[in-house]
Amino acid sequence: MICEGIENTMHNDKDSYRFSSSVGSREFKDYGPKPFVANIDEATKLNDTFRTALWTGDYLQLTLMSIDVGEDIGLENHPNLDQFLRIEQGQGKVQMGKRKDALNYQREVYDDYAIFIPAGTWHNLTNTGDVPIKLYSIYAPPNHPFGTVHETKADAIAAEVGEDNRAQKVFGKTPDEWVEYTEYLVNEGLEDVKRSINATHILQEFILMGVLVGKGYSPEKAYEVVEEWERTGESKLLQESKKLS
Repeated sequence: MICEGIENTMHNDKDSYRFSSSVGSREFKDYGPKPFVANIDEATKLNDTFRTALWTGDYLQLTLMSIDVGEDIGLENHPNLDQFLRIEQGQGKVQMGKRKDALNYQREVYDDYAIFIPAGTWHNLTNTGDVPIKLYSIYAPPNHPFGTVHETKADAIAAEVGEDNRAQKVFGKTPDEWVEYTEYLVNEGLEDVKRSINATHILQEFILMGVLVGKGYSPEKAYEVVEEWERTGESKLLQESKKLS
């Protein structure tokens, strides 16, 4: 079994792992969204793939990465998520900026350095040392499909092109998964229709709720927040639209 080697290094309970040097990165799997504890330093240093997802949840994802000498992650931009990188081995140069042709923020980074990348920021990390950079990356919300494994950078590029072309995943979910995930909001909207609330108000509320879901709120929490805006008067426009006949 894939987990067998890892489980043999287990300490304390079945979901807490220390990774021994005899366990290669191909033994890793995606343990999300279950509770999980691991020695992240050991796991990161043992990984020899360009990218492997170790834990994927609804709102956060952790991947292990290995960047070969002289290579880079590749210039990229995540419009709808924040990203955190921590280097456990190696050294490199990180570049960030608002435009891909203006990477004005540049820093040298080494093992134990953390890198914070705000949503919408162009960024890249280049290995300038003489050993592979070993790092882990946290995306909030997730950026890759559950169980992602990219053995090489070329594999990662091919997978991303394929995903873009097929549009199978949008922030970790297929279109049908998003329909199922937001069913709660659809049902609440239908109830508003039955109560003869005017269409303008219903559309305003549920577009706002959709925006919040896109920002990582659960449908239930998004509904609660928007209703609170109306109830407290924090949104006077919502209050006014509800009065329309």
